[in-house]
Amino acid sequence: MEPTDRRDVGEPVQRLTPTAIAGIALAVLLLLIAGAILLRGSGAEDDRLTNAVTSAREDPEKLCSSQSTYDLIKRDLFRRAAALRGSDQPAFDKLASYSSLRVEAPLLQDQNESVGRVTCNATLSLDLPPGVAVVGGRRTLTADALYTIQPAADGSGKVLTLANADGIITPLATLAKTSQPAPNTADDANAVDSADVSAAPVDPLAPNPPSPEAPPPQTSTSPSFNCGNARTSGEIAVCNDPKLAALDRRMASQFGSAMADAAPQQRAILKQTRDAFLRYRDQCPSSSCIAETYQGRMREIRDIMRGNWQPRR
Repeated sequence: MEPTDRRDVGEPVQRLTPTAIAGIALAVLLLLIAGAILLRGSGAEDDRLTNAVTSAREDPEKLCSSQSTYDLIKRDLFRRAAALRGSDQPAFDKLASYSSLRVEAPLLQDQNESVGRVTCNATLSLDLPPGVAVVGGRRTLTADALYTIQPAADGSGKVLTLANADGIITPLATLAKTSQPAPNTADDANAVDSADVSAAPVDPLAPNPPSPEAPPPQTSTSPSFNCGNARTSGEIAVCNDPKLAALDRRMASQFGSAMADAAPQQRAILKQTRDAFLRYRDQCPSSSCIAETYQGRMREIRDIMRGNWQPRR
């Protein structure tokens, strides 16, 4: 009899040995470990990128008071004075390197995060070097200025826009030589030697010099209110301290601008907080306390106008 072909009989089943199972488990484990390492590395790269972007952003408060910002301010003061006088810009730039700029109480006034723009205000004092002075003999010029810093469109650095600095720029354009005793040492870094002075923009033949008969504008040392009516301890202290008077003028100017632009609700908050500010100022035991109070008030006005203000509890 012929053997019957039974197609319903399956192939013999091959069972995995313990060694094969262990090998598969080991391979799966290795794949899991490799995946975890890759994910962790990717996360670390993301963290480093995030940290790099965060660190690249400058603190707006620090930007107002950075040395690089001060250098831009001084450069702009001399650039605009040269343009006003109609003289050689390199000569003014050379004189700027011998001059010293002091910036008092720099304060952040506004910020636009979308374009990286920061607006600050401060009291500027420009000290001219020995050998030159403006009409009237002054060698120190001051102004309560407003300045804005933002990145240049071409990525080349920062661009500064300066406002309310005419108290420095206008008299700076009237520079002239003055007689002075010779410096004690030949390498006195604060003195301008005769060659340097000659290179400075003090040549009477320079084009379009401002009329020497015209008195330069004087920067006020008075606060925004009449000191003849000063009654409180805070008002008297402000009237007796030019630095506090400058802070008062800056705050009053900011307050006036805010009131002009404020919505009705913001205007009400500005008036309400003004009374609290004056009470706090008049309770201050020292000039430093009064200065800090003015700076806090200017920050408060800024926050009210930006919608970030929160009432004190």
